Amino acid sequence: MSYVDGYVLPVPKDKIAAYRSIARKAGKIWMDHGALAYCECVEDDVKPGKHTSFPQSVKLKPGEVVVFAWIVYRSRAQRDRINAKVMADPRMQKICPPGEMPFDGKRMFWGGFKSIVEY
Repeated sequence: MSYVDGYVLPVPKDKIAAYRSIARKAGKIWMDHGALAYCECVEDDVKPGKHTSFPQSVKLKPGEVVVFAWIVYRSRAQRDRINAKVMADPRMQKICPPGEMPFDGKRMFWGGFKSIVEY
C-alpha cells in the first residue's frame, strides 16, 4: 500500500498559468527525489454543498477556482525523506520565493493519508 499527500487550495483564475508553471517545476522536483506520482487538478465540476464542499473548504471567493493535488509515495517514511529533500532543493527556493505564491496559502489545507484500497 502507498502513502499519499493531498492538497486543496484556492487559486485566482487569472493566476492559473503562473500556478501551473510552478506546479510543473515542483512536480519534476518531487519526482526527481523519488515520488511515485504527482498530480495537480483544477476544478471542472465542483459545486458548493449544503454543509460542506471543496469551495466552502477553502472559502472560495469570486474569481477563484479550486485546485486539488496529490503526491504518491511508497510509505510515510519515504514521504518524510522525499519532502525533506524537496524542501532543501535549491530549485524549490527559486520557484517558490516567500510571499510570491499565486494563491492564498492561508486557505490551503493538506494532509497525509495511508491507503486502505488500491488497484
